[in-house]
Amino acid sequence: KNSRTAREIASMTKVMTALVALEAVQNGRASLHDKVVTSRAAALVGGSQVYLKQGETFTLAELLKALLIVSANDAAHAIAEHIAGSDRAFVQRMNARAKELGMTATRYYNPHGLPLASGHNVSSPLDMALLAREALKHTLLMQWAGTWTDTFRNGSFALANHNKLLRRVRGVDGLKTGYYSRAGFSSTVTVMRDGHRLIVVVIGTKLKTTRDECLKDLIEWGYRQPPVKP
Repeated sequence: KNSRTAREIASMTKVMTALVALEAVQNGRASLHDKVVTSRAAALVGGSQVYLKQGETFTLAELLKALLIVSANDAAHAIAEHIAGSDRAFVQRMNARAKELGMTATRYYNPHGLPLASGHNVSSPLDMALLAREALKHTLLMQWAGTWTDTFRNGSFALANHNKLLRRVRGVDGLKTGYYSRAGFSSTVTVMRDGHRLIVVVIGTKLKTTRDECLKDLIEWGYRQPPVKP
């Protein structure tokens, strides 16, 4: 339904942020062991965060973990600056990658998904499914996106995944939720049952419970259909 319609996606943005960063690692332009120094701009990003302070240093792996488990906006900004030199340059990479993947309804203005004066990140259910299909190729991305709880800052800060379907629906192993008031509640969910993979996307419900019920209904419907041959 409305699979090609562009809608504000909030923190589902971070799937692309993680993908671009991990592809930089894969291509040797960065390392998961890189020390990332928090800039003033990263420390000032609001919303969901791990409360980075200017000058604090974490590894790229630690920030990616915070990005994907607890949807940390400050981590997203710090990652972008480290990978591309500035958040603006990183966003250019995000948009270029979206084009390569055939995500024709997608436009990024920042690496975290918060609504800004510069613009609101948008995508469509089909585009988010295309992105999820690419994300599935990255073991670490999926490992962190499917982690229920973990810690940050040497165990002093608890991380809890926003994707509650990880514990409530059989086979769910990712991927990313999104929310702010105007965008509504959204989620891209990956599922594996009996050797068959599904990707399910819901964007822009008014209630979190509605989003999760829609996702569960779509998952069960999907697994009642004949498997699609590659």
